Amino acid sequence: MAKTIQAIRGMNDCLPTESAKWQQVEAVIRQVVASYGYQEIRTPIVESTDLFKRSIGEVTDIVEKEMYTFADRNGDSLTLRPEGTASAVRAGNEHGLIYNQQQRLWYMGPMFRHERPQKGRYRQFHQFGVETYGLESADIDAEVILLSARLWKLFGIEDAVTLQINSLGSNEARQNYKQALVTYLMAHQSQLDEDSLRRLESNPLRVLDSKNPQVQALVKDAPSLFDYLDDDSKAHFDLLCQLLDDAGIRYEINPRLVRGLDYYNRTVFEWVTDSLGAQGTVCAGGRYDGLVEQLGGKASPGVGFALGLERLVLLLDTLQKIDQDMPAADIYVTALGDDTRAFASKVAESLRDTDKQWRVMLHCGGGNLKKQLKRADKAGASVALLIGSEEMANQQVTIKPLRGNGEQSTVACNELAEALFSVL
Repeated sequence: MAKTIQAIRGMNDCLPTESAKWQQVEAVIRQVVASYGYQEIRTPIVESTDLFKRSIGEVTDIVEKEMYTFADRNGDSLTLRPEGTASAVRAGNEHGLIYNQQQRLWYMGPMFRHERPQKGRYRQFHQFGVETYGLESADIDAEVILLSARLWKLFGIEDAVTLQINSLGSNEARQNYKQALVTYLMAHQSQLDEDSLRRLESNPLRVLDSKNPQVQALVKDAPSLFDYLDDDSKAHFDLLCQLLDDAGIRYEINPRLVRGLDYYNRTVFEWVTDSLGAQGTVCAGGRYDGLVEQLGGKASPGVGFALGLERLVLLLDTLQKIDQDMPAADIYVTALGDDTRAFASKVAESLRDTDKQWRVMLHCGGGNLKKQLKRADKAGASVALLIGSEEMANQQVTIKPLRGNGEQSTVACNELAEALFSVL
C-alpha cells in the first residue's frame, strides 16, 4: 500500500465544518469594507524577495528567519508573501494607483511564514487588511481604527478586545530616541536575554515589546519615546486621540508599543485580547508614510492594518460568537422512484431560480423515503420536498417540515415558492 500523503506541517486544511465559520466571518468583513467605500485589491502570492527585504527590513525576524524564499529556474530569488502591505504598495506603484491620488483598498488571502506552528499561528495563515494612500491627516488613522472597531461590534466581541495606541514620531525623532534607548540598554546588558541582545544590535525598538518578564521590568525605566516626539507628530497624535474620544472609542496609550516592521512611523496601534492566552494581538497596524517612496514610487502617505483570520475565528469560537453548525441546505428535494428524478431536478432548479438565497439540495442515488429523509436531516434542511409518482402526475409537491412543529402539506408546483416563503 502506498504511503499516505499528509499536509505540510503548519499548513492546514479547512474542512466543510470549519469553512462555514470562515464564510460567516468573511461575509461580515466584506459588508464592513463596502460600507466604508474601500475597494478590493488582489496581489500574487509570490513576489520578488527584494520587495520584502526593502520594506520589512533585512534585520527583522521575518526576513532573517521566517520567509519561504527560493530561486526559480531563471535564478531569480522569489518569496511567498509573508504580509500584505508591501505587495499592495508594489502593485499601487506599478499600476499608477498612488501618486497624487487617494486610495482606500482592502485585501484578503494567504500569507506564509516559517514559524513554529501553534494554536492561532500557522505557516500558511490568512490575513485581511486595509491600506490607504494619499491621506496624511490623523482623520484617516481614526477611520481605519473605526473600521476595525465596527468589525468587533458586528461580531459581538467589542468588550473582549482593547485598543492600544502609540506614536513612533518622525524617522528623525525615532532615530534620536533609538540612540538614547541603546545607551540605556547597553548600561544594563547583563539583564537582557539572548533575543534582546541580538535585537539591541539590529532593531533596538523591538526590545520594548519583549515578552521576557525580566526585560519588561527593565524597559519600564527606559527613556520614553514621547519625550523625543517632534511637534508635528505630537499634534498628529493629539488629533487622533481627540477623534477617537469624539467617536466613543476606548483606548489605552501604550508608550512601549512598537511594530515589528521597519516601515512604520507616527501612529501604531493594536487590538489585543486576554481571551486567547499568549496569542493576544488580534489586529495591528499604523502609518507608513515613507514606504511608497522606499519601494520606488513618489512619496505618498499611507496607513492601514491587518488581522489574522485564523486568530479571529479562534477568538469568535472561544467566545461562542459564531454559528458552530451551518446547515448545508435549507430545502432537501427527494425523488421517490427512478421515474421522478428528472421531475425532482426540475423542481429544484425552479426553486433556485425563484430565490437565490435558498440552498436547495437534490437527493441523488435513489433509496427509500426513510433513507432520503435521513440524508435531509444530516444536511440540516428545514424542509424536505417529497416527490413521488403521484405528485409528479398531478404536478404537485409535498412539503414536510423537518424542524419545529409544522404540518405536512401538498401544494401545486406553481404555488410551491409562495408556500415555502411562509415556512422558511
